[in-house]
Amino acid sequence: MNTPSFLKRLLRSVAAPVDSARTAERKAREAIALCHALLSERGEVSGAALARDALAAYDALPANAFQPYINLLATEFSPDPAPIAAAAAAYGKDATPHNLVALQYAVEPPRQELFRRLNVAPGATAALVDLRRRLLRELKANPDWVGVDADLEHLFGSWFNRGFLRLERIDWRTPALILEKLIEYEAVHEIAGWPDLHRRLAADRRCFAFFHPALPEEPLIFIEVALTERISTTVAPLLDPASPEADPARADCAIFYSITNCQDGLRGISFGNLLIKQVVHELGNEFPRLGTFATLSPIPGFRSWLTDVARERPDIAPDVALLKEADWFADAELAARLRPLLMGLCAHYLTAVKRNNEPLDAVARFHLGNGARMEKLNWLADTSKPGMQRSAGLMVNYVYRLADVEKNHEAFVREHEIAASHELKKLARDCALAASAKA
Repeated sequence: MNTPSFLKRLLRSVAAPVDSARTAERKAREAIALCHALLSERGEVSGAALARDALAAYDALPANAFQPYINLLATEFSPDPAPIAAAAAAYGKDATPHNLVALQYAVEPPRQELFRRLNVAPGATAALVDLRRRLLRELKANPDWVGVDADLEHLFGSWFNRGFLRLERIDWRTPALILEKLIEYEAVHEIAGWPDLHRRLAADRRCFAFFHPALPEEPLIFIEVALTERISTTVAPLLDPASPEADPARADCAIFYSITNCQDGLRGISFGNLLIKQVVHELGNEFPRLGTFATLSPIPGFRSWLTDVARERPDIAPDVALLKEADWFADAELAARLRPLLMGLCAHYLTAVKRNNEPLDAVARFHLGNGARMEKLNWLADTSKPGMQRSAGLMVNYVYRLADVEKNHEAFVREHEIAASHELKKLARDCALAASAKA
């Protein structure tokens, strides 16, 4: 008796996911087999050929083969515990340099050597950066992948160190491919097309990016600068494509208003502090009149923190609830009433709310760690939708005074001391949370 057609379709629909999963597992194992072959190969020429084949096999994997592929990297290329235990015991008994080297060799996962050998293939660096990007998106759901991530981050720290980076100014003569990527990657203040980008690259602006020889058409990080005659306290004029161009020769202040990391796969590799320091040097040489280098920075975690605090504080909860109205700031009377509360709470958030002895706010950690001073909190400095959602429109100026940068950096790293202006510290002391703590 023939099987009814609807039943055949039903059987195929059940079998298809199983077959797809089996195919993904098989292709992942085939790609990993080439990795094992590459790791066992000693010849330089044959090793380079195997690296190309192994990379091609990874590139050809279907999307659902990524997870089994990383699972195999995690399980089949980890170090053997027995040699580690033996080397650790030997070093514990006799802490000689020889025993230390033996321990270092024992604890290094074979994955690191695999990634080094893969990296000889054309395009391998970009592929490995992208592999880590994909891995990081799924790391929380796959905690066993943490070793693979750690190996890649360790190697990238060497492969992308300052000696390999190239600083380039981005202007309107830069190839369109790279300009398009600036529009795509901008993460702080969206670039609304070519006219907007053209204004950001005008004579009174500067844009610099770090590049790496292995990713020549991919910016790693870029910074946007406005040359002004005073410290900017609101971002709208800096972002307005119709704003008049100023004479850069008259500028005495450089405002860093956007810093964007472009490669998610390089998360944890520090570029920003190097970029700011080199850009300060470049701008100082080009414009000797510049005496102030400052940021106009977002406060991305403030609204989220404020919402959490309001749940425990009925005295401020009604006012915080008003921020849910999209245009609350357009009501001048309401904005004036909320200003003292929000300014004080934000100053407290920036200077007193910490995680592991450092500011909870990531942007604050970055600039303070670089040796900047938290100078001024600016009311309704960014009334765009993202600005209102992340920080109720507040922004902060961090100032880089070259004579104080090293001192501030050392105090922050060693003593967890936050360099902040008297005005900002007073705002924090007088805020509602600080007052209740004193009571």
